Amino acid sequence: MNDIIYTRMLAELIAFDTTSCRSNLPLIEYVETYLRDFDCRVERIAGETPDKVNLWVTIGPPDRSGYVLSGHSDTVPVDGQVWTSNPYQLRSADGRLYGRGAADMKGFLAVCLAHVPEMAAAPLLRPIHLAISCDEELGCRGVPSLLKEISHRPVQPLGCFVGEPTRMAVVAGHKGSRRYRTTVHGSCAHTSLAPLHVNAIECAAQIVEEIRRTAGQIATHWPQDPRYKVPYSTLLTTTIQGGTAINIVPGHCVMEWECRTIPADEASGIPESIMDFARNEILPGMRSKRDEAAIEFEQISTTLGLDTDDGHPLVQLAQSLNCDAGNSRRVQHVDFGSEAGLFDQAGIPSVVIGPGSIEQAHKPDEYVEMTQLAACGRFVSGLIAACCR
Repeated sequence: MNDIIYTRMLAELIAFDTTSCRSNLPLIEYVETYLRDFDCRVERIAGETPDKVNLWVTIGPPDRSGYVLSGHSDTVPVDGQVWTSNPYQLRSADGRLYGRGAADMKGFLAVCLAHVPEMAAAPLLRPIHLAISCDEELGCRGVPSLLKEISHRPVQPLGCFVGEPTRMAVVAGHKGSRRYRTTVHGSCAHTSLAPLHVNAIECAAQIVEEIRRTAGQIATHWPQDPRYKVPYSTLLTTTIQGGTAINIVPGHCVMEWECRTIPADEASGIPESIMDFARNEILPGMRSKRDEAAIEFEQISTTLGLDTDDGHPLVQLAQSLNCDAGNSRRVQHVDFGSEAGLFDQAGIPSVVIGPGSIEQAHKPDEYVEMTQLAACGRFVSGLIAACCR
């Protein structure tokens, strides 16, 4: 397929600001309009809020099992990032296409949509489904409603290809993650009376230190999985906010933290150990000063891990369709998460494979190489051919 077609489609998709805090409806409406000219079934499936929807597209016989090409429509913010050009206007330079979502993951969606005419014209014996989800960047919160809807149908897909950026490597496994928000309630007072009150920031700092200490223990003494670039589970504090003024004892502090686990540690209770430490070691001292002192824990999101067997037929299919991608035929495991774990839990075997590099995702001047889009296009064309046999 002509590279110009991929570029045009990607430019259209990037022009929509689908930051997770915004609606994805304008992009969805654009895709629906584009698909009207082709013989396919298009369904909206609601997300968590009225302004967010998932799209489920079926091309080919709906009464047979086929394959899913899945990608999310939302992107991370550009706030605080310095871009060379408008992040919502595609820029081409030196074989690279720049824009927010170019790698993560509108490049994959652009290729899939560009191949819809080929899918619609092919004598498909098995259907190809496009799953365009919302709110993946908020913790895979959109796709569960999509999976719930299709789970009631008499025919289930044979497998799913999630197009997160892997440089077209076949990824059979990734870590799972859980994210938390911890709120520490201390007591405000004049700083001259600090010893009589509960400093919320200092109490939160003790939790941060326990997270750091536990992370070090995991890295050096816990099981390791050499299939991953970081071969052990990770634990870290990511944001912290608290305090009012330099002369007021901080009465409130909010921190966010995450745990990413290798398969061996998924049921190990790492986050629970942090919460137990806070409740058993920190809270009693707080309450000895102020009865109203408290520590609250809220789980923000969960991303299920993926651990598809390297010999699974879906992995072998992905490898066969990726035959011209050089060493990317090797099965890999990655440290970032995706919606593939949710598909897998729903009984739809999954692998992750898509154009671009995760090293470009979420950064200013995010880009995808044209050669990567072309490789993805060959993969999709190969899938179309496989569904005709």
